[in-house]
Amino acid sequence: MRAGGRISLAGPLSYPRPLAMLLALVASALLAPAVLARGVSRDTSTEWLSATGAQEKAADDAKKVSNGEAQDDEKKEKKADHSVTQHSIAIDGTQLDYTARAGRMTLEDEQGKAKAEIFFVAYTKNGAGDGESEPAKRPITFSFNGGPGSSSVWLHLGALGPQRVKMAPEGWALPPPYELVENNHSWLDLTDLVFIDPVTTGYSRAAEGEDSAQFHGVTQDVEWVGEFIRLYTTRYERWASPKFLAGESYGTTRAAALAGHLQDRHGMYLNGIVLVSAILNFQTARFDVGNDLPYALFLPTYAATAWYHERVAPDLRGDLRTMLDEVERFAIDEYLPALAKGDALGRDERERLATRLSRYTGLSRDYVDRANLRIEIGRFTKELLREERRTVGRLDSRFEGIDLDASGERYEYDPSYAAIQGPFTGALNDYVRRTLRYENDLPYEILTGRVHPWKYDQQNRYLNVGETLRQAITHNPALRVLVAAGYFDFATPYFAAEYTLRHLGLDPSLQKNVTIAHFQAGHMMYIHEGELARFKQEVARFVRAATAR
Repeated sequence: MRAGGRISLAGPLSYPRPLAMLLALVASALLAPAVLARGVSRDTSTEWLSATGAQEKAADDAKKVSNGEAQDDEKKEKKADHSVTQHSIAIDGTQLDYTARAGRMTLEDEQGKAKAEIFFVAYTKNGAGDGESEPAKRPITFSFNGGPGSSSVWLHLGALGPQRVKMAPEGWALPPPYELVENNHSWLDLTDLVFIDPVTTGYSRAAEGEDSAQFHGVTQDVEWVGEFIRLYTTRYERWASPKFLAGESYGTTRAAALAGHLQDRHGMYLNGIVLVSAILNFQTARFDVGNDLPYALFLPTYAATAWYHERVAPDLRGDLRTMLDEVERFAIDEYLPALAKGDALGRDERERLATRLSRYTGLSRDYVDRANLRIEIGRFTKELLREERRTVGRLDSRFEGIDLDASGERYEYDPSYAAIQGPFTGALNDYVRRTLRYENDLPYEILTGRVHPWKYDQQNRYLNVGETLRQAITHNPALRVLVAAGYFDFATPYFAAEYTLRHLGLDPSLQKNVTIAHFQAGHMMYIHEGELARFKQEVARFVRAATAR
């Protein structure tokens, strides 16, 4: 939030010393409110000035006012709307000191017109002289979530950052008020971190007089997030650093597109991309008439969910991975080809498929048959536990919800989102003000619908950035990709991500650049404390491999 004034005098004047000192004090009094009103928090290491220092600063401010430099300083201040604080954390028993920078960066067009204010939080390891913190040796990761319409809070305070929201070990919500704890699995020992909120999310907004709709689309979003990355890399002198992207959900769509955009537009080549709960080809997740692909690709997640809630056939309730191997083979070798036959599918084969689907999904054979062998996600989340008057979550199907109407077609709410919305929202708002010392009276948009309608470039076809990722890897053979996938994620099912990766068309020599890690949790697998630790281990191996020379 910005408010402030400008003082100017009509040309250079000279005054007797006592009068000059008086003017200096007046100028100081007038300028101070302008700075405070901008919502800019002070660096806690230099928050208080001595009386002598304050007088010197006031005299310097008066001098700048008299010679016309105040306007230039105000412009610089607008570009540096941030707080800077110092912190330390112990990761794997090693103490790490770091600087946190929180604030908004102004993005301009090439004519210098302000277009947007992008909110970010950056963490950088201290000790530039220790070798590991030198730009050429210290990686930097730009991170964001998805939506579209999501802030970066989930990865920031759930997995990557030095603080994380305290949840129960399995990921269940604790009673309010919510709190943060040190994240011993933070990535900060591996890489510096920059969390980005796209326009209209978090505290990011279109500049005054600009239409926010110009930022709400596939291409526009990539261009402006890419511009932030370029500008941050330039201003903070990180062009020589190994660079990574980390995106979640629609953020994986953005990350794949950015890999190509940054290469083509700015010549910025990345070392690696971490895709958390990936969706690159939207055909794999759209239950449209005539598109049978999602029914087969969601089936393993239906089975995993039924396994978790003990609804699969009794002989399948042993090892989860063993069961999923069987379900995946059935989905590709039998189920998808059968759906492709359409009305030509024979009665005997239809009955056999209905029996198998009932065995894997926990739904009655009659229900599967009435659904025409095609089980849509919204129906499954309502039907699986209907007899108990319970629903299962979309982001994480381990969670159970309670609806007023147990006979309805779809659930009233996603219980897995309800479990994280309050804790992450409360913790973020407290953390930004009290710990990071950044002040802004705008509502922090955690996950907003204000970005809709979102503009998709494709007309009459599904968005697919898989080809962009293939080109990026082909042009930059050093680029590596790590995909993290949760077995209980209905938002971006793991088998759909695998299908997309297997259809990238990468040359055999480059297929090793892409790896996938599975987790027994949902969309935000890191809210499960044990899986958070495993996630960090996978990322540590990935970063070492991607930065090896």
